Amino acid sequence: MIKRFFYYALLITHCALLFSGCGGEKVSEPVEVEQMQTFAEITDDLDRKIILSSKPTRIVVTSASFLEPLNSVGGAIVGRPDSKNKMPDWAKDLPSVGAVYQIDMERLLSCAPDLVIVNKGMNEKILPVLEENKIPALVIEMKTYEDVKRGLRNFSMISGDVEAGEKIIADMDAEIKAVVDKVPKKNLRVAILHSTAQGLSVQLDGSIAGSIAGMFGWENVASGMTPLEKNPDAAPYSMETLAEQNPEIIFVTSMGDIDEIKSNMTKAIESNAAWQAIGAIKNNRLYYLPQDLFLLSPGLRYPDAVKTMAELIYPENFK
Repeated sequence: MIKRFFYYALLITHCALLFSGCGGEKVSEPVEVEQMQTFAEITDDLDRKIILSSKPTRIVVTSASFLEPLNSVGGAIVGRPDSKNKMPDWAKDLPSVGAVYQIDMERLLSCAPDLVIVNKGMNEKILPVLEENKIPALVIEMKTYEDVKRGLRNFSMISGDVEAGEKIIADMDAEIKAVVDKVPKKNLRVAILHSTAQGLSVQLDGSIAGSIAGMFGWENVASGMTPLEKNPDAAPYSMETLAEQNPEIIFVTSMGDIDEIKSNMTKAIESNAAWQAIGAIKNNRLYYLPQDLFLLSPGLRYPDAVKTMAELIYPENFK
């Protein structure tokens, strides 16, 4: 009974408060808190949803492959990594954030970025530091042509110029189609070897060269092989396996001094009868792919990479 008395007392007091104030006017509705404004909402290549509240004006990239695509849609870049490959003239004077394989976080933070674009498979280890410093990060992969198109669309959202990205993609699609249409619809069995100072590996379909070979409908003899633990786009090299696969074409991508790599390959072939029994070697169809297009992502130069591979096999179709 006492509890009920207090309940009614509280109820009466509450009602009195509702109708009290200036002349008994009705109390106004609570003002809703304005939600945070969203400039762009992007899902990156780690399947993380990144929400940007405003247009980034100080972007740092951890891969030189991001420079031209991001710049082409108006991205504001203030920092980039060192790179032994050709770098755009406009980017040479930008502050360096260290080597591609070892980003210097002190240098990166000194750029005061409001967004960092991180190279998937290489630089994810810097994400906790960026999170600690409340710096948004977008993880992007740019190997296959589909990767490049997806990345370009994300960069367009970052810059706010979506139409620019779609125009570039449409132009690249048209250039690549023109090249593919000149190549005979013939199933070629190709192998793609990657040569470094540490030795050889075999490139799978997710590699740059592997994805381009797929555009022509050629069969990568390494398809389905178990990838290396630290590289999902490559598999272990085996002379015995390569001899069994007997490819008609062998492409070689490389990292290091190309003349030295060619010399080492020539010596290996001349000294091993198993090499000389492979169709591609017997018919002199071993081709070296240029590093500037096939070591790192060619980015906006993907049509050039596609044409380069096609010209090696069918030079008469591109005179």
